[in-house]
Amino acid sequence: MDYSKIRKYRRLLKARRQALRGARRLGNHMRWMKPVVKIMAWMLSWLNPRRYISLLDWYIIKKFIGTYVFSILLIISIAIVFDFNENLSKFTQYHAPWRAIIFDYYANFIPYYSNLFSPLFVFIAVIYFTSKLAGNSEIIAMMATGMSFRRLLRPYMFSCVLIALTTFYLNAYVIPHGTVIRQQFENRYRRNKVTNAADNVQIRLSKSTVVYMQHYDDQIKRGYGFSLDKFEGKKLVSHMTASDIQYDTIAESKYHWTANNWKVRTLRGLREKIQMGAVKDTVIPMEPADLIYSKGQQETFTSPELKRYISKQTSRGAANVKQYEVEYHKRIAMSFASFILTIIGASLSARKRKGGMGLYLGVGFALSFAYIMLQTVSSAFAVQANMPPPLAAWTPNIIFAVIALFCYRQAPN
Repeated sequence: MDYSKIRKYRRLLKARRQALRGARRLGNHMRWMKPVVKIMAWMLSWLNPRRYISLLDWYIIKKFIGTYVFSILLIISIAIVFDFNENLSKFTQYHAPWRAIIFDYYANFIPYYSNLFSPLFVFIAVIYFTSKLAGNSEIIAMMATGMSFRRLLRPYMFSCVLIALTTFYLNAYVIPHGTVIRQQFENRYRRNKVTNAADNVQIRLSKSTVVYMQHYDDQIKRGYGFSLDKFEGKKLVSHMTASDIQYDTIAESKYHWTANNWKVRTLRGLREKIQMGAVKDTVIPMEPADLIYSKGQQETFTSPELKRYISKQTSRGAANVKQYEVEYHKRIAMSFASFILTIIGASLSARKRKGGMGLYLGVGFALSFAYIMLQTVSSAFAVQANMPPPLAAWTPNIIFAVIALFCYRQAPN
């Protein structure tokens, strides 16, 4: 008898028993993990996209996004051709280099106008491919299976979420940086006009401090005819004047100015104290960007920068804050335009009719341009007619939401 094989077999059995005992002990210790694992499995199954997006949904989403991108490429390509043809003489007159035309102007022209006319592209895409689905009786087949029109809109809404998030991100964080470069190119090679000076500048730095400059030159960061007044209530307590004041661009911190030929009058009751000198370094909470305003400047700020600028200018009592507030709220409101116009477009074109999609495309263009025009008009009302900026930004969405609700109720059952 081979005892070595018997001993080897016994050792294997012993090791197996020890492993089973360890597994039982571990199972007893980890018993509390079973409900946690079940909850995590339920959450993962709940968050799984396949739970909400079926094969039919993917089909509609691909059609939607593909048609949307194709319409952008088609219309923006035509816009570039017309824009280049119109501005070719100016580019030649001001000797604009080809590298600047391509990378500084048109590389920022495309995302700016694609995002600006995004509601138009969404509407065209929805009407085009939905009319095609209806013309091929695909929507009739979907309805025949018991699918409701509300269920049919689910993949449309998923696509709108993707478009809305992309639109808001580009509008709030990406496009403003490109707009700075594009406007610099336009000022140099199209209009040949750069705003680099301002006259009679008056700024309220705080509730008790007012600054005035007779003239400010942004090229050399110097202001002339400077005065700074401090108040206690309605009473003047300090009056500083200087022949000119220079901004320190190489200082480690902001707000450093150097006043030349300065004089300070301090008023205490009937007494007056006068101090004067040739040069004085001082800290004044203002920057050159606060003194110069150019057309379309609100489009060059990202949303966080825009919010900080509005807060700062409001505390100073500036008069040009409304156009910045309209721009801030308009960026948020535009993100919801894709949902509203998609519901309108799908409701109009989901029914199969004779004559094809020509009528729907015409209606789509008309409503899209009406939306964009209403945005422009409401923004002008906010600035000129003292309309609240949030109301001005959301008015197009409110009006077209009512139209979307009406179209949705008239949609096929």
